[in-house]
Amino acid sequence: MNSREQSSPFSLFFKRCLEYREIGGIIGLIIISAIFALLSKEFLTITTFAAILTVTAELGVIAVGSAFLIISGEFDLSVGSIFAVGAMALALLLNAGIYPILSVLISLALTISMGYMNGIITLRTGIPSFITTLGMMMFWRGVLLAITGGFTISYKGDSFFINLFSERFWGDFTTSALWLIGITIIFEIVLSGTRYGNWVYATGGSSGVARALGVNVNRVKMIGFMISGFLSGLGGCINLSRFRLVDPTLGMGMELEAITAAVIGGTLLTGGYGSIVGAFIGAFLVGLVRTGLILAGAPAYWYRAFIGIILVIAAVINIRMKKKVSG
Repeated sequence: MNSREQSSPFSLFFKRCLEYREIGGIIGLIIISAIFALLSKEFLTITTFAAILTVTAELGVIAVGSAFLIISGEFDLSVGSIFAVGAMALALLLNAGIYPILSVLISLALTISMGYMNGIITLRTGIPSFITTLGMMMFWRGVLLAITGGFTISYKGDSFFINLFSERFWGDFTTSALWLIGITIIFEIVLSGTRYGNWVYATGGSSGVARALGVNVNRVKMIGFMISGFLSGLGGCINLSRFRLVDPTLGMGMELEAITAAVIGGTLLTGGYGSIVGAFIGAFLVGLVRTGLILAGAPAYWYRAFIGIILVIAAVINIRMKKKVSG
């Protein structure tokens, strides 16, 4: 009986599907898309697809960095604050008359240094990254409020370089979607096709074993923190390009949405297991739920409840899938 089950085409296909970390997110995407398609006839349109990609862009870029860091065994709860700092720094620099390209580079250098600071504190002191980045999240949010006095800062200028983050093409699509797709492809290649990517998985799976095999665990994690800071800053630049204003409360709650997107896409919070493409799918699913609920005429507060349920289900599925594949 067991030999027939193992050799049956269905069981082989099922086993093959479980090998893909993103399969849970893909199934969820299909099911939820079908539900919203039944609730609203405007859902399955190119315009809606473009809107979802645009809404997803900033969260997706941050989710890629969060997934990368979680796979290495660490967390960054300060990504929402870094996201806001990146956008605020860019707005202030542009308003001061600094050349746009230089303004973007300075803003990204600042957010990378913020990620580096998170890594230094975590790795030098041994404090869990959850605590370190929680503290830095509150610190940078306080700095933003102190600098702005609680007021919104806007950028009213125009620049071809800045517009590259959110320029429209093919009707309703924006270049922010291209940035998200490009970032996803690059970091998927890095994680799945390079020696460093193997080190990331090894470090998250068991830092002791990775260290015994000659992996510089601290360097791997430090680079992960800096990548998280860089992508959070890039998300802030995209956001400023799209809205042309920055509120000091910008990005609050985004750290939890980024972790949610990573988990939905197949990343385990215990580290050592996950996917960058999965983080993209998870972020797209979050954007899909947000857009779908609006089209269905549901109250705004249902969004959080819906995402919370999806997160719990995704976490359970991910753990079950890993146990199936490994044992």
